[in-house]
Amino acid sequence: MKRLFVSAGLAASVAGISSIHAQSMEAGTSPKLWNVSANLRGFYDDNYSVSSAQKGSFGFEFSPSISANVAFGQTDIGVKYTFGLFYYLQRADNGLNPLDLTHTGDLWLDHAFNERWKLNVTDSLADGQDPQLVQGGAVVRVNGNNLGNRANIKLTTDWTREFSTAVHYGNNLYIYSNNSNTNAANPSEAALLNRIEQNAGIDLQWHFAPETVGYVGYNYSWVRYDGNAQIAAPFIITFPTPRVVQYFSSARDYNAHYGYLGLSHQITPNLTANARGGASLVDLYNDPISPSTSVAPYADVSLTYTYRPGSYVQAGFTHNINSTDIAAPSAATHQLTAYQESSTFYLDINHRFNSRLSATLLGQYEYSTYKDGAYGGNGDDMINASIDLNYQLNRHLAAQAGYNFSDLLSSIQGRGNARNRVYLGLSANY
Repeated sequence: MKRLFVSAGLAASVAGISSIHAQSMEAGTSPKLWNVSANLRGFYDDNYSVSSAQKGSFGFEFSPSISANVAFGQTDIGVKYTFGLFYYLQRADNGLNPLDLTHTGDLWLDHAFNERWKLNVTDSLADGQDPQLVQGGAVVRVNGNNLGNRANIKLTTDWTREFSTAVHYGNNLYIYSNNSNTNAANPSEAALLNRIEQNAGIDLQWHFAPETVGYVGYNYSWVRYDGNAQIAAPFIITFPTPRVVQYFSSARDYNAHYGYLGLSHQITPNLTANARGGASLVDLYNDPISPSTSVAPYADVSLTYTYRPGSYVQAGFTHNINSTDIAAPSAATHQLTAYQESSTFYLDINHRFNSRLSATLLGQYEYSTYKDGAYGGNGDDMINASIDLNYQLNRHLAAQAGYNFSDLLSSIQGRGNARNRVYLGLSANY
């Protein structure tokens, strides 16, 4: 399972300027059969390479999109595609390719077989160079067409008024095109991060009252790295039997069992609380040195308050394991870095001042520690914040402005980076 918090403003476009995920979510609420929109924005990005070797550039963004929403009685289907073109003046001045191109697509389906059986299907695809767009584990800009696809299916069944079940399956696919590094001591992103993540589980839900639902859940997750390349220099074991240990991508494969309890409660008509907590048992069965199992806590807590029409506040906390592009083995144990264990606090405020002016404020703090490897027990701090303003000029045209900040404070030398981005532009919608 991945970290569950995905902030629309923080997981923004390649330049971190537009909120493609937020746009796609909004598309699902449109009463029209189809919708066409486009953003034209000027921006300044002071670290477009998303690295410690900071480089800044002015530029512009053009992002057209098209979506469709169709209702067939018991079935609702929606689809959206967004193309992003980002032009960086500094790269053009240096004789480099000034363009970043991105593609994002969303598909969702809701079907009610009857009043008791309901099916929900979602799929979200992103293709680009920015780590916050693909969300695949890299922390720096990766050249090439890098793809992240996340699909989920959930079947909900109401067996009685008090008891229901939710069976779910998820599939995440990450493919990095940068596989040019063949040196085991300097592996490519493809070798480190190309993988398939799958999970399947069930929630047993008890409806204690119309506003209160408690549940017990189980989830089985299996992660398979398929970069098929060396990710660390070989190590020679001399005792008790001499052998050469080869570290390949699949050495970080693991299975995980999740068990948790949860409660969802609508405290007031406009205040809702959700809490889920438990633990995961992680089986690092393919470690070439010493296969092992470990236990990690798991939590997902959120509070949502709608204080006026079109305005709400959401705050929450998550704790889970996740993939990382760090794999260097420990000099003492010679075990690879298996994954990170991350705690995330977030705040999301959406405020509508009036019928024309609205604002979104997002904040996130994440602390992650490395499991095993050369940096086992060490941590990284990640801070993200953004503010976006939208002024509706008329039915079809809006003016937009925003600022995004991110800062990675890493215990690994040369890994940290900070980034500031501002934009100003227009959005057209028809």
